[in-house]
Amino acid sequence: MTATLSEAPPARPAAAGPTGRQRLVLVVLLAAQFMLAVDFSILNVALPVIGQGLGFPLGGLQWIATAFALCAAGFTLLFGRVADLVGRRRVFLAGLALLAVASLAGGLATTPGVLLAARVAQGLATAAVTPAGLALLTTAFPEGPLRERALGLNGALMSAGFTSGAVLGGLLTDLLSWRWAFFVNVPVALAVLLTAPRLIAESRPRPSTGATATGATATAGRPRMDLPGAFTVTGGLLALVHGLTTAGEHGWGDPVALSALAVAALLLVAFWLVEQRAAAPLVPVRVLRRRTVVWGNAAGLLAFATETSLVFVLTLYLQRVLGFSALATGLAFGVLGAGTVLGGLLAPRVLGRLGGRGALLAGFLVQAAATAALLLLGADRAWLGLLLAAAFVGGVGNMVAIVGFMVTATSGLPDEEQGLATGVATMTQQVGIALGTPVMSAVTTATAAGGSVLTGVTWAIGANTALVLLAGTATALFLRRG
Repeated sequence: MTATLSEAPPARPAAAGPTGRQRLVLVVLLAAQFMLAVDFSILNVALPVIGQGLGFPLGGLQWIATAFALCAAGFTLLFGRVADLVGRRRVFLAGLALLAVASLAGGLATTPGVLLAARVAQGLATAAVTPAGLALLTTAFPEGPLRERALGLNGALMSAGFTSGAVLGGLLTDLLSWRWAFFVNVPVALAVLLTAPRLIAESRPRPSTGATATGATATAGRPRMDLPGAFTVTGGLLALVHGLTTAGEHGWGDPVALSALAVAALLLVAFWLVEQRAAAPLVPVRVLRRRTVVWGNAAGLLAFATETSLVFVLTLYLQRVLGFSALATGLAFGVLGAGTVLGGLLAPRVLGRLGGRGALLAGFLVQAAATAALLLLGADRAWLGLLLAAAFVGGVGNMVAIVGFMVTATSGLPDEEQGLATGVATMTQQVGIALGTPVMSAVTTATAAGGSVLTGVTWAIGANTALVLLAGTATALFLRRG
């Protein structure tokens, strides 16, 4: 029988390094994940240029980003479970093929409708590729130091991709055209599609004991899809992201935002009730009751929400207070990207010494200290050095916390549930990214006394610091040692 990546390799000494094949698998999977992370922010700088080129109304520009975020967050958990049922490699490759086609269509778009359809397809592709790729990664490496190192590199590249997307988008828009922000995905996706089938074996759950190759017994042993659970959680997440995005743009009293958030609450409560009664639940309640899954994902939600929203707040500071251009602002965040890469490299060592809980705590404490230092920022460019130093150190701490979250939220589960665990973790990441910016935007707007952007930025930084400390406190109180 051909071995698959879902079958755990023989135990090796903790000091043993990855095999040559594992290194190649890691390169392929990391290339795909980095590309997806870049897609989150690569168009932000180019939005005004796209609007002028295709005739987008001013109020419609935000949908270029929102259409992507809605699908990326709303369908992640569903596709993570689909990957468990039909095969992680199959979903991974199908998602990459969709991403290549959607990116080509977006780059060639001549009307707003075509561009938005391409962004929806890119979001769906991201929702499929990210959990499937993470599940392939976690099942390719045994639980322990090798997996922690792989997750550290994955987290570093994803965070670096998010922060460097704005830089790349600005360079491509200035030097070539905004269309290259789409076209750049095509060769990367094709390269992964050509190499992945030769390196990555299919990974899926084994049939239940006693199932035969044919007949009713096989049907009974085959995993099934929980359609009511899929409908309620996908609808709930779509409504949640839409409500948060609308609230960030029009205020938390906006009736559309409040209606969407109310619908999200109803559907997510319905999802919990459905999962308690479903014969084959999308997310088994026993998994949702695991302390590591619940509190690991809670910590991850705040880790992503605080750092990505801090980028938004510091963008306001650099452009509206210090007067930097959009491209110069993007280049400044390269320091944050460098910090996250270093954090990803250091995270496995921190995990080895302190464990998942200790890594989360250490990361949050470093991030909180660095963020609190930003409260000293003033209104002249002499403060740029403090900003760059704090952004670098905060990036290190945030990435250590993110890797601690990924290891904590996916550990102790069998391979057949890794797609589910990584789907939940990826959903946490997407919702955290969508949640943080509207909250910080609302704080900045509400506290900008007399129109002072610096005052609003200072209050937002204080709120951000408080959320990081809250995450660290919850980790210390509710996550067990070990």
